[in-house]
Amino acid sequence: MQEPTVEAVQGAKVVVTGAAGGIGAALARRFAAQGAQVAVNDLDADRVKAVADEIGGIAVPGDASSIVAEAREALGGRVDVYCANAGVGRDGGEPGEPLDEQGWALSWDVNVMAHVRAAHALLPDWLERGAGRFVSTVSAAGLLTMLGTAPYSVTKHGAHAFAEWLSLTYRHRGVKVHAICPQGVRTDMLTASGSAGRLVLEPTAIEPDDVVDALFRGIEEDRFLILPHPEVAAYYKARADDPERWLSGMNRLQQQWEATR
Repeated sequence: MQEPTVEAVQGAKVVVTGAAGGIGAALARRFAAQGAQVAVNDLDADRVKAVADEIGGIAVPGDASSIVAEAREALGGRVDVYCANAGVGRDGGEPGEPLDEQGWALSWDVNVMAHVRAAHALLPDWLERGAGRFVSTVSAAGLLTMLGTAPYSVTKHGAHAFAEWLSLTYRHRGVKVHAICPQGVRTDMLTASGSAGRLVLEPTAIEPDDVVDALFRGIEEDRFLILPHPEVAAYYKARADDPERWLSGMNRLQQQWEATR
């Protein structure tokens, strides 16, 4: 069934990072189906080309931190929508184990600084034109947390904080910001999350297209916070209302996970 057209993205020039598969590929397909011209980015050049060829888009392989200028040129000199979707999930080592500083640095660079660099490159033009849309794939871990992976949890909090800052700083100047915060999504990253993912995320995991559906509803309704799993709103509220109770509950889940390892 063809999705209803969202006027805000018809004819838009769109960049999607991390688009070789999963949520990114689903975003690229949907934007193209909605009449946008899409630049598809990922490190995997072959998979990027395959997605771009499928949707009639433009392949822009490379590091998501540094492709804004190339993508803008490929799109004819303008970017209207930037989807900061590329992300990594790394385990930084538990206390008592060797500290994986390289894993922490990579998580910070991809999950946070790539967003900062993209916004730095995009904002001058957006502010001059009074229009632009920044879509940040954050994860519910950025609102709550995730067992077993401190770098992912911490940096996703950072990604959410940056998206929030962009929104409150520039919304009156025409810049729209959306933070997508799903729980489990059936992608390679969920598979790689191991026993913690199987315990916490798999039971309610959704498809990448479900995430995209939630985003496009949010675009139509002009909402910042996109919750493909609506129950995350209640968890987020419970965390704020009673942090001690929430932490105790999460610790019980941690103990449950430890008992299965």
